[in-house]
Amino acid sequence: VQLQASGGGLVQAGGSLRLSCAVSGRTLSSYTMGWFRQAPGKEREFVATIRWSGASAYYADSVKGRFTISRDNAKNTLYLQMNSLKPEDTAVYYCAFTYYRDYPKFKPDEYDDWGRGTQVTVSS
Repeated sequence: VQLQASGGGLVQAGGSLRLSCAVSGRTLSSYTMGWFRQAPGKEREFVATIRWSGASAYYADSVKGRFTISRDNAKNTLYLQMNSLKPEDTAVYYCAFTYYRDYPKFKPDEYDDWGRGTQVTVSS
């Protein structure tokens, strides 16, 4: 499976960005997916995960109420809408794919394939 994340950029605090993750090589509709992020000098951390059907999602406490994960299985694309961005949201954001329907999944080693990441920088 190949994943291509896009949509990152530089934004002022309080602004919004929408990340996309295009998936190829397998139909998206049957599998759990997630978003993670990694800031310089820090470990990769969980941001959000979504059930294969899109019917439910979990979020890290740090982004709850500000970020929304969604998926369009017909387009084989995963999204992360990020609102009210803060400087501490600055990181490289990665989409992740697992070959299983087990849900939820919060740890990086529970995922099988990763995109290259897209940089999000929030200025104060």
